[in-house]
Amino acid sequence: MRVALVTGGSAGIGAATAEALRAAGYRVAANFSRNAPAAQAFTARTGIPTFRWDVADFAACQAGVARVEAELGPVEVLVNNAGITRDAVLHKMSPEQWREVLDVNLGGCFNMCRATIGGMRERRFGRIVNMGSVNGLSGQAGQTNYAATKAGLVGFTKSLALEGASRNITANVVAPGYTDTAMVEAVAPEVMARILAAIPGGRLATPAEIARGVVFLVADESAFINGITLSINGGKYMA
Repeated sequence: MRVALVTGGSAGIGAATAEALRAAGYRVAANFSRNAPAAQAFTARTGIPTFRWDVADFAACQAGVARVEAELGPVEVLVNNAGITRDAVLHKMSPEQWREVLDVNLGGCFNMCRATIGGMRERRFGRIVNMGSVNGLSGQAGQTNYAATKAGLVGFTKSLALEGASRNITANVVAPGYTDTAMVEAVAPEVMARILAAIPGGRLATPAEIARGVVFLVADESAFINGITLSINGGKYMA
C-alpha cells in the first residue's frame, strides 16, 4: 500500500484529496499548520492521521516527513496543496504580504519536494502533484503575489518532471478553478456574482471534483503523464 502525504490536508481541497486517496487504497497522512481543532475533527471523522508543521519552514518539513515515514512508511505520493492568500493590489501590497505568500505557496513546495525527492529517487518511484490555480494561468487583479506563486509552480513542476523521469518519478500540476471552500466563501457577494458569471456552468467546483484529478495523476498507471498542468475550472479559462 503506497503512502501519500497531502499538505494542507485537513480542510477544503486538501481534505477531499486525502479522503479520495484513502478510498483509492493509499495509506494517507494529512499535514496542517494552524487549525488544530479542525485537524482533530478531520482525523476523528475520517481516521486519517494529521501531522502539524509549517511548510514554509525547511527544517520543519524535513522533520515532519521523517515523522510520517516513521509511522506510515516511505512517502511515495506527495500532494503540495497547502496555500494561502494575502490579497491586495500591488500599489498597496506590503512586503510582508508578498513574502508570506511566496514562502508558503512556492517555498513550501520546494521544502516538501526537497524532503521527499531523495527517497523517491532511491526507490525509483514517485508521484508529485502541485496544486496550482486558474489565477496562476489567467492572472487576477489583487493577487500578484498569489498568481506569481501559482505560475511559478508550473515552471518548477516542468523542471522537476525532467529531473525525475528516468527514475519513474512524475510531477504534474492540478490547476483548480473557483472551488466551494472556506477560502472562496470569504469572497464578497458582489465579487462572487462576477466569478459565477464568468464560469460557463454557472457554479463552483466541488472539492471532490478537484481531488478526482489528483487521484488520476498519482496512479501507478499514469506513469507517462509528466510535466502537465491539468486545468479543472469548468471552462472559465482555456488555453
